[in-house]
Amino acid sequence: MAVVSLLTGGALALVNLTGHTFGAWQSPESLSPGLIGAAMLGVTPGLFAVGRARAWEEVRTLVLPLVIVLVGLFTVSILNGGELQAVRGGSLFLVLFSLGWIAVLGLLGLCALLCLSRQYLKPARPPEQRAMPAVPLPGWSKPFLAVLGSAWFGIGAGLLAVPRFWGDFVPWEVSRADAQALGVWALALGVGVLGSLAEDDLGRTRPALLALPGVALAFAVELAARAAHVHWASGPGLSLLTMIGGLLVAGVTGRWLLARRTTPVAASAPQPEPERSPEPQRNP
Repeated sequence: MAVVSLLTGGALALVNLTGHTFGAWQSPESLSPGLIGAAMLGVTPGLFAVGRARAWEEVRTLVLPLVIVLVGLFTVSILNGGELQAVRGGSLFLVLFSLGWIAVLGLLGLCALLCLSRQYLKPARPPEQRAMPAVPLPGWSKPFLAVLGSAWFGIGAGLLAVPRFWGDFVPWEVSRADAQALGVWALALGVGVLGSLAEDDLGRTRPALLALPGVALAFAVELAARAAHVHWASGPGLSLLTMIGGLLVAGVTGRWLLARRTTPVAASAPQPEPERSPEPQRNP
């Protein structure tokens, strides 16, 4: 999945960065497929970090949003099948890309669901064997994460459920498929942020802490390149900047707090003095 995100997301982000509309379906503005590609590209470092995890607890804040993205984008593509390049009859490259988009999303989504089902069918460890939080979230960060996660989750749910209504609040022109695809990513980001709040342990969110600033920076580059096509003076435009900035602050601050954790106890504890061999006893 990391390799697919790197290649596909990079292609979507770079091509749409130049103003050429490139995606699985026809879009009125290149910014929407560009942001979808930017999200895929930004989350790639976190996906590569999943392979180094030792336990499910360390990756679920990123894997659960990943499943939402795979299944959600596949469902959105099928529901808006009439807008696909293969149906509308675009260029041969776009037709083949849209067909490959459906096939890859369907295969990866099925694999992700099977892996997730297998994970949750495994018996959980007894409570006494579960690890205690290594680096708990500071108290001041929890209201911030709750507001940030709820904002992304709420907007994503609105774009998915009522795309025609909530699509009018997007500060650039979007189609129904664009609105719902952006809603899938917004919903996944909200689930990831709220999931880290539920974990209450920075040590269990290492991959997600790599993904958050990556997504925020990729979004910022894409929006900056197409800034003339965004209604920045509107309420949604300012809200979008605030929410992207929140992702960046959450990721960078989390990494900083995690780096400041104490050194291992074995290294910081005082070393015991070496035992001295007893002196030989002398006969009186």
